[in-house]
Amino acid sequence: MRRSSVSQTRKKKASTIPIGIVVFALIVVVGILFAADQANLAFFWFTGTVFGYILQKARFCFTASLRDPYLTGGTSLTKAVLTAFAVTSLGFWAIQYAAASAGLPIPGQSFVAPINVHTAVGGVLFGIGMVISGGCASGTLMRVGEGFMMQMLSIAFFVVGSVIGAAHFGWWMENVIVHGRSIHMAEIFGWFGALVVQLGTIALLWIAADKFAKAKQGAAAH
Repeated sequence: MRRSSVSQTRKKKASTIPIGIVVFALIVVVGILFAADQANLAFFWFTGTVFGYILQKARFCFTASLRDPYLTGGTSLTKAVLTAFAVTSLGFWAIQYAAASAGLPIPGQSFVAPINVHTAVGGVLFGIGMVISGGCASGTLMRVGEGFMMQMLSIAFFVVGSVIGAAHFGWWMENVIVHGRSIHMAEIFGWFGALVVQLGTIALLWIAADKFAKAKQGAAAH
């Protein structure tokens, strides 16, 4: 029985190789077609495909990183996300600091959005939605590709919610967002001070998550 199950598994894996080759070829062809029209489309296509593959294989989920500490007491994903934040913070800091030192425009400044009550409202609504649906935007798209029906329903309502949000976004912009304040930490703490504050905050959250998990494990043991 064991030999037959092993052989069936090997046959199943072997049978997926031609499918993988066809899918890879289609990805390349679509990328070439995009490049012929606009280079940016090809770049987004290939990077999106690669990131999607990495997310699917790594099972890296932002929703689980925030949900698991409350449901299971586990913080492994929470600490992984915090570590990723620390690494990307170093990278973005280096790029922006190099540009500022050279007297060039600081990359990403146009994406620094004002903070106001809309930030909290959006965060709470999105947090509730992603816990109920079982995934954030990237996780939902990944699971749609895996064939999960729940996420297919979630993506449909994701689209509906986006349309509704776009319809009254102008009101939020005129009455709330424009009254907020855009915060760039380097302007407040200086470049090196901002890096210390950012990494220090992440480190404190990582330590808190680690102690939280150990406390949960200790309580479960008793």
